[in-house]
Formats: sequence, structure tokens, C-alpha cells
Amino acid sequence: MKHLRYVPGLVARGAALAAALAAAGLPLVAAAQDLRGPLGAAPAAPAAPAGPRNMSESVAAVVNDEIISTYDLAQRMRLLIATSGVQPTQENLPQFQREALISLIDERLQLQELRRVEKERKINIVADEEDVDRQLGELAQQSNLRPEAFVTALRGQGINPDTLREQIRAEISWRRWIQGYYGSRLRIGEDQVTLVQQRLAAAASKPQYQVSEVFIDANRVGGMQAATAGAQQLVQQLQQGAPFPAVARQFSAAATAATGGDAGWVSPGEMPPEVDAALEQLRPGQLSAPIPVRDGVYIVYLRDKRGGAGGTLVNLKQAAVALPQGATPGDEAAARVKLEAIRTQATGCNDLEAVAGRAQGVVAGDLGEAEVSDLIPAFQEAANQLQVGQISQPVRSPAGLHVLAVCGKRAAGAAQLDREQIENRLYGQQLSMIARRAMRDLRNSATIETR
Repeated sequence: MKHLRYVPGLVARGAALAAALAAAGLPLVAAAQDLRGPLGAAPAAPAAPAGPRNMSESVAAVVNDEIISTYDLAQRMRLLIATSGVQPTQENLPQFQREALISLIDERLQLQELRRVEKERKINIVADEEDVDRQLGELAQQSNLRPEAFVTALRGQGINPDTLREQIRAEISWRRWIQGYYGSRLRIGEDQVTLVQQRLAAAASKPQYQVSEVFIDANRVGGMQAATAGAQQLVQQLQQGAPFPAVARQFSAAATAATGGDAGWVSPGEMPPEVDAALEQLRPGQLSAPIPVRDGVYIVYLRDKRGGAGGTLVNLKQAAVALPQGATPGDEAAARVKLEAIRTQATGCNDLEAVAGRAQGVVAGDLGEAEVSDLIPAFQEAANQLQVGQISQPVRSPAGLHVLAVCGKRAAGAAQLDREQIENRLYGQQLSMIARRAMRDLRNSATIETR
């Protein structure tokens, strides 16, 4: 069985940093240059090369007696801002600070737990310097930079390279543990695969949605109220132009965070009922409002929608003469003569536009692919009756008179996933859930003090 590789997302977020550094200098606005700790500690030097820590730094949090300093927090905020695609403002800096602190706390808990396991079982889990160097080298390569130039670019953004190194170390180590300890024991049963196949078959006639998602885990951020408030801020930032993939990589707790929130094509029943209901109301290109579910809040972006397997998709071209509803019989007859001449001369889709282009007052163009049921009734009738390559008789619409050429016709809906694809999807989903539960248990059993 070939399973999906579980990637919590931090290395993928590093790839976003690589892209940001490859761009022509990512400026941090003045608001981001005043990165203060929770107690109003002195800010880190704005956009200056990262140097020694300030001796006056204070404590931002204590995790099982291990300190997270305000310097650590300010540095992680800089890294987060550089990778999220969100322009920092005084309004959203608290959200950056909260996310940066949560990430740092989680990483401390992960490394503490892994070092405990290493000592107890006398095995090596925590990534060494060679592992981290190898990952940094890959990030540099993605930026078309040598490792030395990559580090220089980090410093140019006011980011101490050690900040990224520690993030990578925690990610590699935690992924290694989750995959090795839990993933090796995880089995996807035939009954689980069969159940998914049956559900997909039952939904085959229903619309399918191409979705990108962000999931805010309420357990991670401190409850549903905090998750909802955070999701509302993210929606505002997305509406203002923040790139969805970058926001998903930085803020989403779903397994799809590693791929920029891309959940692919989903059918009704694959996502929580609340999300299904929201998708029914969205049009392609629309972003949802925050969607509360049992254990968190979703934001979904509907990239595309297609009909179920019972529908038919048709690709049309047209030649048309504009005619208002109140056109005289003479005007309509003249238009019909022009279109009949075009219909006689054209052989099909390949030359319809060229032939129409020689007739005065006739416009032609490609109408693209659409589900037949979405067409106006007059077009539906022509699309259903014609074979591929045929041209219709003149068809009247409120806008004018048209001849339609059918350039393609196919059944709607995608092919069903095979068993291996279903196994891979279930494996990735269940391993992601196991990782979230493991983190929840670590938080619940830890002593965490924020200041």
C-alpha cells in the first residue's frame, strides 16, 4: 500500500519563505517593525541584520520550565509575516503574535516529548544539524540561491537564521515520530475503503466542488471564541488580497496546509455538513464566511464546481446577430438570412468563427464548456439534439439570433477514486487527526504560563 506522506506543514511553510525571499525584497511595514512581547518589551531592531540577543529581553512564556523569550517571539513573528502574504497592520499584529506564540509553545512541547522518548528508549528522533542543513539547502534551492545567500536574505529581512533552523528541527523531528510510531501501526481496513466507495457512488450524481480550505483548530488556539475571531480576521485579510495558499500554510491545522489548503475535488459528505451547506451557496471564485464546526472553524474558497455524473457538459461556439426583443420582423428576417449563409458555408467548430468574421454585423466566439442544464432553454434544446461538429438552425434568445456549433460533449463528473487513492486519502486524514490529538494531550498535561 502506497500512503501519502504526512507533512504537518512547517517545511512547506518554509517553501513559502523561499518564494518570499526570492521576490524582490519583502518589506515589513512600520507596524511589523514594532514587534513587542506580551508585556510591552523593547522591540527587535527593525529590518536590521539579526545579531546577538538583547540582554534586556523578557519572558513571553514558560513551557514546563523552559523559557520562550520576547526575542524568540519577535523573531517568529517576523518569519510568520514573511511567509503568510498578509500585509501586517496594527489591527492584525495581535493575531500574528498569538499564532507565533502558539507555534513556539507547540514546538517546545514536541521537542521536550521527543527528548524524553529518546532518553527512555535510547533511540535518536530529534533532527541533528545535518538534517536541518539538508532542509535549509532544499529551501535555498527553491529560491534559486546558494545556502550562504539564502541565510543572507534571511538576515536582510531581520530574521535570525536560527529561528528558521529551530522551526525546521521541530517539524522534521515531530513528523519522524508521528510517521514512525503511529503511522507504522495505522491500518486502513477494507471495510473503510468500501464505505467510502459506496458514499462516493451515492454522491456521483450530485455536484462536485474544487475546494481550498483553512481549518482553525479550536483546541489549539484556546477555544471556539478565539477560533472564530481568528477566522474572521483571516477572511478580512483574504478579501484584501492575501494569497489563500500562503494563509493556509501558516494558519491552517488541516493536513492540506502543506499544499496551500488544496483539498481537490470533493463530493457532498466528504466534509462536515456545515461546510457542505456553505458550498451549496457559493459560486466559483467566492470565499466563505467562517464556518463553525464541532472542533473548530473552516474557511473555504470555491475554485470550481461541476455537475454530477448524470449531467452533460457541452463545449459551444456561436455566431450571432444582436437583436433587441422589440426588433421588427424585417430585422429578424435579415439576421436569419446572414446566419443561414454562415451555417451553409461553415463546416463546424474549426471554421465557424472565420466564416462569421467575413459577414457584416455578425459576432462570433467560443462560449466555452458548460453543463447543458445551466444553458438557457433555447440553447439547451440545440445542445441536446446536435452531435459534435454539427451547427444548429438559428436560435432566438433575448439578446439576439444565434447559430451554435457543438465542439465537444461529455458526461459530467470525474472518474471515481480507485482503492489505492482512497487508502492514501484515509491514511493522510487519520494520521493528521492522530497528530492533532497527540498535541492536544501534550498541551493538557503541560504547565504553560504566558506573560
